[in-house]
Amino acid sequence: MVRGPTFIRLLARLSDVDAPQSNASLSDRLSQWLDWKHALALSTALDGKPSAAPAEMPTVASSEEDECARLRASLAEAIASKPEATVSARRATRRASAAEDADGAVDYTVFRQRYLQLQRTMQAATGNLRGRLRDRLAQQSAELARLAEVDAVMELALSPREQTLLASVPALLGEHFERLRQAEQIALADAAAVETTSTAMPGAWLDVFRKDMQSVLLAELDVRFQPVEGLLAALRTR
Repeated sequence: MVRGPTFIRLLARLSDVDAPQSNASLSDRLSQWLDWKHALALSTALDGKPSAAPAEMPTVASSEEDECARLRASLAEAIASKPEATVSARRATRRASAAEDADGAVDYTVFRQRYLQLQRTMQAATGNLRGRLRDRLAQQSAELARLAEVDAVMELALSPREQTLLASVPALLGEHFERLRQAEQIALADAAAVETTSTAMPGAWLDVFRKDMQSVLLAELDVRFQPVEGLLAALRTR
């Protein structure tokens, strides 16, 4: 059984794999992911003398908390909404329906495009939030200004690898999509061969896939908000 965050466990279940648990420590992993330039920048941020804090140190405003909560709720709502909510998505849905009528198959392209669009939206939103929260940290104290600098270095170093890994998720979902469709086709064929009625409703697999994709998107949203939550927690200590 695969252990780890919900996002990883979901992907492992939908990919039908049992990945071995890694015994590598976090420091070992980081040493593989950080090149010497990033390692030097991180060392400088950790060991350097923090900038002097402003004479008047503003406290974290509730507006920052509210904005993060509002944006997260907005993203979760977008994930839960149906593609038919936009004109372009309605057109894509009509094309998918036409394809289904023509050859009995739904094209995964519509779902892949939707996933990629939501990924771009999440990345832009959390990136902007993270930058604004770092600016607030830098205004609080010398210690928190150092934390903000460390976070900036880590984002610069790890974001390319993170985006590469997250970019592979639509392909994994595409394989899950095909497995569900093929499973229904086999069930219907078996039922026809013995002249019985299948207990599965034709097309039910597509509803299963939609729910699975939504679960993965919400889990990815949690992952993307982890740095934001960490910065918010640091601001709350003031």
